[in-house]
Amino acid sequence: MTLLVALVALLCWAIGNLAYAQQDFAAGRLVDEDVRIPVSDGNYSIAAKLLRPEGPGPYGAIVLNHGAAVSAEERRTESPDLLLHTAAHFARRGYVVVMPLRRGFGATGGEFAEDAGSCRNPDYQRGEAAAAEDVMAAYEYTRALPYVDGARMILAGQSAGGVASLYTAARGPSGLVAVLAFAAGRGGNPARNPGVPCAIEPLARVFDEMGKAVKAPVLFHYAENDQFFNAQTSRLWYERFTAGGARAEYVLQPAFGKDGHYIFSDDSGARYWLPAVERFLAKNNVPFEAMVASQAAKKPILAGGQ
Repeated sequence: MTLLVALVALLCWAIGNLAYAQQDFAAGRLVDEDVRIPVSDGNYSIAAKLLRPEGPGPYGAIVLNHGAAVSAEERRTESPDLLLHTAAHFARRGYVVVMPLRRGFGATGGEFAEDAGSCRNPDYQRGEAAAAEDVMAAYEYTRALPYVDGARMILAGQSAGGVASLYTAARGPSGLVAVLAFAAGRGGNPARNPGVPCAIEPLARVFDEMGKAVKAPVLFHYAENDQFFNAQTSRLWYERFTAGGARAEYVLQPAFGKDGHYIFSDDSGARYWLPAVERFLAKNNVPFEAMVASQAAKKPILAGGQ
């Protein structure tokens, strides 16, 4: 019965996000495709959803990475549809958006490869390396698409997906122009300790490491009432990251809803985070403007893919 309730809730969320996208992005036609992306060693592939403007491009591209739920059951029901309305904001501004499901999540399935182990002695480097392997596969796949401008790539993610994006950026992928990290962190559990994650210092050491390697500008975006990572913790991680010489900007959004951790994935949160993204990308000379409406506006927003 619990699983049935969860599946019904997930379906309602996805339908709501699609309706939101259809209402707010009816000014143009977007193409929606489900794909499988092979990983370099060939032993497995990851499921992904692709949302892009209709047309030949070339367009910039964003690899948009999901977070990591606390429970295995929630990870099994993870879906790119939960970020569909978010992806539509980027696609309507001329970006191809690829939303990969890492190992252990949703349709990709398999082992949860990025588990860092016990909070008493976490191995975050091992976990992030596994996450980055999947993100990098999606990045290379996206960059090779014929309608993508490979010199205009962005890594973005929420929560654990934000850290995975940063760890991937530390590899120095070709064409990367920016990283958008929303509520980035690991180890949070509001049910046990609201706002204060476990193993703050071990993860700070990962931010030390990433700050020395990431060359693209980074936006750290948090909300004051984040129930996973409070402002003191997120500011610490940001400062440890920039201490290594990385270029980054920290934005602390006023309280959003009951838990600001979800500002990026909530369908009403864009009015708050989108202006911050627009300012950040403009400051770093990255094009990010709404596409001009066309006759295709009279058609449904999503054209079926394969």
